[in-house]
Amino acid sequence: MGDSHIPEGTSDGMPGGVPEGVLIGVSLAVPEPYASQVQNARTGYGDLRAAGIPTHITLLPPTSVSQDALDAVDGHLARAAEQHRPFRVRLRGTETFRPVSQVVYVRLDEGIRECRALEASVRSGPLARELGFPYHPHVTVAHDVPSVELDRAQAELRGFDAEFTVEGFSLYRFGADEVWRPVRTFAFTEAARATR
Repeated sequence: MGDSHIPEGTSDGMPGGVPEGVLIGVSLAVPEPYASQVQNARTGYGDLRAAGIPTHITLLPPTSVSQDALDAVDGHLARAAEQHRPFRVRLRGTETFRPVSQVVYVRLDEGIRECRALEASVRSGPLARELGFPYHPHVTVAHDVPSVELDRAQAELRGFDAEFTVEGFSLYRFGADEVWRPVRTFAFTEAARATR
């Protein structure tokens, strides 16, 4: 689940991350058909980690927590979800974090304010942590691949355009097979009421 500045699959930017604990992340899932479009493109640009990373907008980058803390994390995320309502996201066009980070991403044209508020709710309490860079919601399409592939990703996905409603977020866990999988989804207040 990484953000653009912490390698995906590590918790602190160091190879291998933290040895003890459970590696988690919190993200907004990008729905189909857009998720597969981005993941297939990412794989095509040579990003070897793409197959193990569902297409997402990060709310909490890879973070190691103890097994004993998981119940507190669940409760915290449930309370965070209750504070927010469904909102629209529009993804349109590409940008890059280069030269700071070798990343090309699809930018949010709508939903930035809501993502920032949600990220602040999530990255608090038992999940409070410092970030190396200010939070910037985005969808990664190429990460740590050769410059020519970063250029190609930025050019080829410049016309990418997707709109969808976000009704909640998910807690992901990093597996021994180096695949990020959702383990629980937290619906926003109005979305939860609508499913009852």
